[in-house]
Order: sequence, then structure tokens, then C-alpha cells
Amino acid sequence: MQKTLTKADIIDAVLSTSSLNRREAKLVVDKLVDLLCVSLQKDHEILLTGFGKFECYGKSERRGRNPQTSESMLLPARKVVVFRTSRIFRKELNPDEQQGFSDDDESNALD
Repeated sequence: MQKTLTKADIIDAVLSTSSLNRREAKLVVDKLVDLLCVSLQKDHEILLTGFGKFECYGKSERRGRNPQTSESMLLPARKVVVFRTSRIFRKELNPDEQQGFSDDDESNALD
């Protein structure tokens, strides 16, 4: 079963690796989360080198369907947040993954 890293876990990690007390560590984590949220609300990208990038973009309104009643409906425009991993982190997650074809591999794939 996967473990979920919670805000409390992050506070504990900050607490164990710094000289801050629990209240100060919680304040640091809360301020960081607030900064991230406000930045995304202002449509700013958040780039964490070696980890990835958070982006917020708008989706236009579209037609949808209520799965219970099959009634067609118009879904309103909305903003969504996406996360894209950096190449460095992606390689760490998937060390055995092939990063593309070399010229020799490409010619063999066509045979």
C-alpha cells in the first residue's frame, strides 16, 4: 500500500532537520503552501529545479453528460493545475526506461 506524505509529515521533517520548534516549523510549511497557492491563482508557474513544474491553465466550457441520467449538460470553464516532472527526477524514478531511439535502434525497428 502506498504511503501518503501529509502536511504533518512535512512539518515533522522540517522539525527534525532544523532548530525550529513545532510552531515555527508549522508556520514555515503553512507559508510555503500559501505562497504556492497564491502563485498558481495568479497563473504563475512554479519551477522546482530537479523536481518539476506546477502550471495552472484554463479549460474552456464544454459539453458533458450526467452518467446517472444521461442528460447532456454544459460544464463551465475552470482552471486546472498540472504537474510535470523534470527530466532529472523522471530518470531517477525510471532508471531503466529508454530515453529514445538511437539511429541504429530506429533502423532496426523498421525492419
